[in-house]
Amino acid sequence: MKITIVYDNKKVIQTLKTDWGFSAVIETEGHNILFDAGGNGKILMGNLSRLNINPLIIDTIFISHHHFDHVGGLSAFLNQQNNVRLFSPNSFRGVKNVRENVYITDSRELYPNIYTTGELDGIEQSLLIQTAKGMVIVVGCSHPGLDQIIKVAEQYGTLHAIIGGFHDFRRFQYLEKADILCPAHCTRYMEEIKMQYPEKYLEAGAGRVVHL
Repeated sequence: MKITIVYDNKKVIQTLKTDWGFSAVIETEGHNILFDAGGNGKILMGNLSRLNINPLIIDTIFISHHHFDHVGGLSAFLNQQNNVRLFSPNSFRGVKNVRENVYITDSRELYPNIYTTGELDGIEQSLLIQTAKGMVIVVGCSHPGLDQIIKVAEQYGTLHAIIGGFHDFRRFQYLEKADILCPAHCTRYMEEIKMQYPEKYLEAGAGRVVHL
């Protein structure tokens, strides 16, 4: 499995654009998933182009929550590729230019070895992917708290990696369970996480590729 961060506040490839928001492309054996869509369609599509990621390979879009910095680029993406299944939290409705829209409330399997936490606290869902090394959690902003997200993820398997926005989460003992920590976007305590878990820490940013 390959995860490429395409939209973030920072960048690891200098030719990419940065902006407040988050998006990643997740390539699995069975599906190619756009996780969130950043805040600006021009930046999203430009970064995809510079990373040589063709929008037409995407068959699934997973929206973590309705905040603009995660859905602002969605319409621009759908203008180029709308033959997709869109998994959106139940609180985010109204996207019409799409092949299929599935509204998520509860935790469930989406595809073999791919799950959602369900819409936690009525605002946000996270993506869970089972790999040979354990469960990978991809988060948008972790508004419900990573402890709650991890608790749901562990119902499906042992934790391996967490990638995305950790928000204000500072109960760092919960991160001990992961082998890889790649905090991005809205993570407030990024330096503290890096200092506490240097052997687990992976620098995020637009252009970061994580092979799992």
